[in-house]
Amino acid sequence: MRVKTGVVRTRRHKKLLKQARGFYSGRRKHFRKAKEQLERSLVYAYRDRRQKKRDFRRLWITRINAATRLNGLTYSTFMHGLKLANIELDRKILADMAMNFPESFTQIAEASKVALAK
Repeated sequence: MRVKTGVVRTRRHKKLLKQARGFYSGRRKHFRKAKEQLERSLVYAYRDRRQKKRDFRRLWITRINAATRLNGLTYSTFMHGLKLANIELDRKILADMAMNFPESFTQIAEASKVALAK
């Protein structure tokens, strides 16, 4: 006697279609299309979790560069000056300071200039 996959298949399909909620049109209703789209979506999600880190770093560097140019430095010289001055602030904090606390950022830029002059 052969074994039919009725219950197992139904559960497997329901599980996958539940994950496909929010997809457009047949990509949420039809099993095969939903499965193809879900596989692709999971690949994008995996890739973009890593890409998000790169994108934020680029944003922070852009903001720091804009603020350092207002203080008469470039990004690379500013970062080099921070290293010489033993100021260990990461780019996320520096970018936040550049946006929200420009006076404090100016003080850090001055410290960087002093360290570069030595």
